[in-house]
Amino acid sequence: MAAAPPLAEKKPVKFSNLLLGAGLNMFEVTTLGQPLEVVKTTMAANRGDNFAGALSRVWGRGGVLGFYQGLIPWAWIEASTKGAVLLFVASEAEYYAKSFGASDFVGGISGGMAGGLAQAYATMGFCTCMKTVEITKHKIASKGVKPPGTFETFMDIWRKEGIRGINKGVNAVAIRQTTNWGSRFGLSRLTEQGIRKVTGKEEGQKLGSFEKILSSGLGGGLSAWNQPIEVIRVEMQSKTEDPNRPKKMTVGSTLKYIYGQNGMKGLYRGLTPRIGLGVWQTICMVALGDIAKEAVEKLTGDQVTAKH
Repeated sequence: MAAAPPLAEKKPVKFSNLLLGAGLNMFEVTTLGQPLEVVKTTMAANRGDNFAGALSRVWGRGGVLGFYQGLIPWAWIEASTKGAVLLFVASEAEYYAKSFGASDFVGGISGGMAGGLAQAYATMGFCTCMKTVEITKHKIASKGVKPPGTFETFMDIWRKEGIRGINKGVNAVAIRQTTNWGSRFGLSRLTEQGIRKVTGKEEGQKLGSFEKILSSGLGGGLSAWNQPIEVIRVEMQSKTEDPNRPKKMTVGSTLKYIYGQNGMKGLYRGLTPRIGLGVWQTICMVALGDIAKEAVEKLTGDQVTAKH
């Protein structure tokens, strides 16, 4: 009689894991993360700009501080909460996928995709919307009108459009997050296998820090194939005024509008800073992961089990 397959084990979600994730995300976004996000969003909203033109435009909005628009509070709220949402949901989804007979690989992708979907609707939807509004509303200033403050803008959108207004583009965020995590996990796994073959390391043998950065960085960079979804998301959330824009901005109508205005090239605007952002996130998570892990374990007295 064949032995029964081992039961799927649910991974516990520890406070130390959540603290580690939030700390690394906060560091990443407060250093190079937000400037790259601002440049990426600026290029996606102003699709006639190249990389140098976007840098010049952002600098013109407020010098160095122009690169940190939307950091406080929206990027900080997003950075400190999205990791917790991902860990909780991905852990549950992976457990149930494996309980139905899925392999580790399929279970991991399922968990990542479900976690990405939850991130979008729970916390990232309104945060990305408000960050984009902050970055794109400064077009008003060029007309000689002082743009409203962050919370004034938030309350104005809330009064006029309610929860739907502050979550504008959330479906595009959900598609981006789901495809991001699914492809990032799969591509990182493929590049990791390639590195093992080249270096002669067996499955289960630990990769060095540089090898981890290389595999995750390539996975993160290659997962930017879905940049059109990101450009659609920015356009849906943008405060740009154009009489040709569809009155009802859905993912489909926005795609048609961008393609009609700028062609295929317009759908890939902001790809360079997005790849840079993926690589920087990887460096933060891998290179600083072990240092942060040690600090969190000392602070909480709890062993960190999250992978970074």
